[in-house]
Amino acid sequence: MSEDLGTPVLDDHLHLDPRHGRGIEAVEEFVRLGGTHLLVVNKPSWLLGVEPDEPDDFRAVFEETLETVAAATEVLPGRAWPVLGVHPGLISRLVDERDFSPEAARDLMRGGLEVAREYVAEGDALALKSGRPHYDVSDAVWEASNAVTRRAFELGAEVDCAVQLHTEATEDLTDLAAVAEESGLDPSRVVKHYAAGELAGVTPSVMSDKDRLERAAEAGEPFLMETDFVDDPDRPGMVLGPKTVPRRVRWLLEAGHDEAVRRAHVETPRAVYGIDTEATLERES
Repeated sequence: MSEDLGTPVLDDHLHLDPRHGRGIEAVEEFVRLGGTHLLVVNKPSWLLGVEPDEPDDFRAVFEETLETVAAATEVLPGRAWPVLGVHPGLISRLVDERDFSPEAARDLMRGGLEVAREYVAEGDALALKSGRPHYDVSDAVWEASNAVTRRAFELGAEVDCAVQLHTEATEDLTDLAAVAEESGLDPSRVVKHYAAGELAGVTPSVMSDKDRLERAAEAGEPFLMETDFVDDPDRPGMVLGPKTVPRRVRWLLEAGHDEAVRRAHVETPRAVYGIDTEATLERES
């Protein structure tokens, strides 16, 4: 028996890995607590055994993610959508472990994003994922990573989709908002995953701990909620579990933050991704 929280409940960024992790069991746990919708981001390519040499090598990662999303949708009261892209940490693996130059790594990663764009253009994926390392790197790698991110924005503008970003910890991404604007993508459709409670420049996908969510709720600005669940049995305590978003929604509602819940689970998903969490919930239920 699953809880009904009286609202759509969307986890904006998590990973599912039926091959190595909990997979659909994690989705069922999310549903039992009142979860309804998921944005499933492909796992980093190397965690699925893919060490790419050319852009088409990413296709296996994307196809596996689509299969997982279809299986998740079968058990959700609403549905799941795939977010496809190239994890920014790949650049370090390519440069440090495989002797790619930063420029060659940049070109391969941009090519991977162009493959991901095909899935969005065909209606098989909802959004793109890109970004830059959250740790110290050389100037050449930083420059290459920013070039990859710019290409993600250009592709998002081409196919009219949002772009999720993995970046350094910050509450100010006005520099990347400006790049998005130059690329033709509305900065409000750029989403920083693993965000704090407030963020300048782009839309925050707030990690669902109470302190961050309280700030987001009280700020009155658009935001999303996420766990960044990694679904990796070797890292069981890493980030937050799949029950967290529904539990935090209940906590926000009990604290009187009904408007913030609507913002995070209905209004912001519609504005950023063009999805209707209410209509999909009604249709699928």
